Amino acid sequence: MTDREQYTPGPASRAQVRKDGEKWTLILVRELRHPPKKVWQALTDPAHLREWAPFNVDGSLGTVGTVSLTWVGTPKPLETKVTRADAPKVLEYSDIRWELEASGGGTRLTLWHNIDRRFISWGAAGWHISFDVLERFLAGKPLGRIVGADAMKFAGWQRLNAAYAKQFGVKAPSWSPQSAQKS
Repeated sequence: MTDREQYTPGPASRAQVRKDGEKWTLILVRELRHPPKKVWQALTDPAHLREWAPFNVDGSLGTVGTVSLTWVGTPKPLETKVTRADAPKVLEYSDIRWELEASGGGTRLTLWHNIDRRFISWGAAGWHISFDVLERFLAGKPLGRIVGADAMKFAGWQRLNAAYAKQFGVKAPSWSPQSAQKS
């Protein structure tokens, strides 16, 4: 059995939402055992992002400017402006903000992502799994990217989606394994 087959996401934790009409901001915090410089590279280098993130980019996110960003499972790239790239502390682009803070030899990574409230629990579950994959990638034990429809096939994703929905006080969007297989 491979590490990927044995992978089970941990419990829903360290997440909150800030509510503003239909757009809500998901805030997730994760303690990583790696220094900010290493985490920054994983957040900005296109080759590193392909190992864990739910999107691909055609250039570095580590400098202010424009890149094409394509969310996995969507056909059309989005022109995305990196508006802030203060290595290795703050990264902002599109509707995403990352903060990296040195913490006990590692990094406290905080993500702010504006998401339609109807899909806030999906976003939390997806980012939760992406953070797990990121941690293993940084540790040199990659699982391979688990995003989009692939993430939704994990029983752990369904559990996380339900747990985050309950935590945020929303109804989890309906989903079936068959819809993920069609993607």
